[in-house]
Amino acid sequence: MAILRVVEALAGAALVVTVLRDVFQSVVTPRPVGGFWRLGRFPVLRLWRPWRWLALRLGDAPRREALLGSFGPLAVILALVGWVAALLLGYGLLLDAMRTQIRPEPPTFWSSLYFAGTSMFTIGFGDFVPASAPTRVVALVAGATGLGVFAVVITFLFSLFAAFQRREVSVVMLEAAASAPPSGVTLLETFALAGILGELPDTFRSWQTWSAEVLDSHLAFPVLGYFRSSHDNDSWISSLGAVMDAATLVITSIDREATPGAPTSLYGRAKLMRSVGGHCIEDLVLYFGLDGDHTVGVELQEYRQARDRLAHAGYALRPEAEAWTMFQRIRSEYAGRVNALAEHWASPPAQWIGDRSPLKVRPQHNGRPPNHVPGVRARSG
Repeated sequence: MAILRVVEALAGAALVVTVLRDVFQSVVTPRPVGGFWRLGRFPVLRLWRPWRWLALRLGDAPRREALLGSFGPLAVILALVGWVAALLLGYGLLLDAMRTQIRPEPPTFWSSLYFAGTSMFTIGFGDFVPASAPTRVVALVAGATGLGVFAVVITFLFSLFAAFQRREVSVVMLEAAASAPPSGVTLLETFALAGILGELPDTFRSWQTWSAEVLDSHLAFPVLGYFRSSHDNDSWISSLGAVMDAATLVITSIDREATPGAPTSLYGRAKLMRSVGGHCIEDLVLYFGLDGDHTVGVELQEYRQARDRLAHAGYALRPEAEAWTMFQRIRSEYAGRVNALAEHWASPPAQWIGDRSPLKVRPQHNGRPPNHVPGVRARSG
């Protein structure tokens, strides 16, 4: 019996230490930490795929988006519940192993678990009292741990929502220029037709900063990736892909020197944006274990349509053969990875991004379809 008590105490202590380490790595450590079976990652990595499978089989689009959008917050709650339940079990095992030092002596394990709960939640009914130094220490540590974990998790929630809001501000602002779903071609058209081409480098610079922030926050707190954008047909993945496409078109297809009003910094800002954005996409794909193949994802006819739109907007273009070759090479470096992320998070399809086959017409925020959806092909058959 004594050996069983020792084993019970060791199991309880190991569980408490494991949970506290997991909370520290998931909440406090500002960098990605490995370990597949950590409680902080388990709800996201194990429940997302069946959740996504169920949501994609709903015929009603608002219900589907509502179900997909609820997973991120639910995953945070599940992690919190898992941490608390595991701590409660750990302290219950510890106190049950020392039941002879508690007055009155708990008759069953469930009574010890109840005493652990009143200690951890600092309720203190007084129906069980520690009668020795070791049990008093365990009860005090349980109370401190309970308060500490809840304080840290509440702070964690505020940090999560602050990071989410910073991410979404840029996504919503991009919609005004790139439409919804976002399009890199539309983004370039808007700046040219509005006569504000000189401000395009600042847009690339702001999205360069945005990419760096998303890379840092979404690797440190991967559950952020499962928080969907709150506006119809908006997605942070599609928005990043659209800006990457716009930067790629500037680098490969637009003749800056011959384009009226094009600033000298346009090419440099586009190149830096593509570099930082590509780094962000690559690291996210690697972290979540996705397969991003090297594919262009754009047919020559689609590229020609984009060139026609850009020329109509006032851009001077490089020769098609040279530009198409360069466009294929650069876009193949990130397009497959963007599509892998979009498919993983079931993002709304956009021009050149994600699974576009179901899109026949694109609904607007008011629920009324537009007359034309450039670059989006309908499903055949």
